[in-house]
Amino acid sequence: MAGMALAVVIVLLVVGSLIFHYLSPWYFTPLASNWSTIDFTVDVTFWITGIVFVAVNLFTAYCVVKFRHRPGHRAHYEPESSRLEFWLTAATAVGVFLMLTPGLFVWGNFVSPPEDALKFEAVGKQWHWSYRFPGQDGVLGATDVTFMTPENPLGLDPTDPNGQDDVIVASPIVHLPVNRPVHALLRSSDVLHNFTVPQFRVKMDLVPGMVTYQWFEPTVPGNYEILCEELCGIGHFAMRGKVVVEEESRFNAWLAGNPTFADTLAVPEGNAQAGAASYAVCSACHGQRGEGNVALNAPKLAGLEGWYIRRQIHNFQSGIRGAAEGDIYGAQMAPMSRTLANDTAMANVIAYIDTLPDNPTEATIFGDPEHGEKLFMTCAVCHGKDAKGIWSTNAPRLAGASDWYLKRQLMNFHDRIRGGHDDDIYGEQMHMMALTLEDEAAMEDLVAYINTLQ
Repeated sequence: MAGMALAVVIVLLVVGSLIFHYLSPWYFTPLASNWSTIDFTVDVTFWITGIVFVAVNLFTAYCVVKFRHRPGHRAHYEPESSRLEFWLTAATAVGVFLMLTPGLFVWGNFVSPPEDALKFEAVGKQWHWSYRFPGQDGVLGATDVTFMTPENPLGLDPTDPNGQDDVIVASPIVHLPVNRPVHALLRSSDVLHNFTVPQFRVKMDLVPGMVTYQWFEPTVPGNYEILCEELCGIGHFAMRGKVVVEEESRFNAWLAGNPTFADTLAVPEGNAQAGAASYAVCSACHGQRGEGNVALNAPKLAGLEGWYIRRQIHNFQSGIRGAAEGDIYGAQMAPMSRTLANDTAMANVIAYIDTLPDNPTEATIFGDPEHGEKLFMTCAVCHGKDAKGIWSTNAPRLAGASDWYLKRQLMNFHDRIRGGHDDDIYGEQMHMMALTLEDEAAMEDLVAYINTLQ
């Protein structure tokens, strides 16, 4: 009876596995590239392994019943069977051959990108994507991680003439033309990453110290998420980007709107004296010395990094911030940001803010800093152990900031009042991190600890 029960369990396992496979909602995303052959290869693997799975388990169930213990019967002992070994080896070889052969043809195509493919470079770093396209000369300039700075985030060699016309896309959002082959060169600035768009079916690791590549042809216009599918640290799960597939005319217009490397080198330094006049508008809320004003819900600006201020002004101007339902104070900032009409005016204001004294703020949040220190261990990976911010991880300074403002932003990230816009990739990262704080008390504990870092 025990043998019969075991056989029934094995048969039910096979039937349940088949039902789960065919009725499961977890399967491929819709194909949006030329790589239908990869789907075919996976399907072949599923069929072969599936047939073997069913055959082996049903044979096992048969053997359990057929050769179960019965009084008066003895097992036939045959330690070796050349015939059986031959057929098992032959069947296994045929199965492996059938699985590997389609993949070899696909791989041969995969490693041979078309000569007329559009080239671009995707650069991965913890936990961010950025991109580069060749300019009119069609050649990408030399790079080195030693050249990486907030002004040169991709690390282009300023002395290489081939890189001067390279188009720089510092955002994690990249646009590509539909129905045109694309040759993606992949480079990492720190650890092992992986560039994957599930709908495109192809993926490839980014290996520090070398340039890898993949190619594909987007076939369906739309927005697709870029994932890192190689464990790259604590923020691996939040390393997201976006690719926008569109008609070539729209792609060309987007590409022309991005600066060349020469453009970024030619940006003049901000004039603090000129920025003082523009800051007069800001001072009405943020204070004459950038100290902030809790009564007006205006956070402290003095001590903030220029790259972070610039990004937030752009976000307010473009509607990435200040347009969400419930973002009352962001909605107030959106029109104020538009008083800075161009990048020069923005650079001038940032230069002036940089001259303001970075005085300690008065604490208004009184949680448990000891508990907050434990919570901050996660934050420190991006923002630094001293909470002074790390530009390479796109994490601003927290130490010395208005504590009431930090708490409000954590709540906004948690509730997706901030980070809910499709183009706010960094906000989406913070939304996922804010969800690790179980309640408002935990946020206050965290902020209380940050207050000790002033």
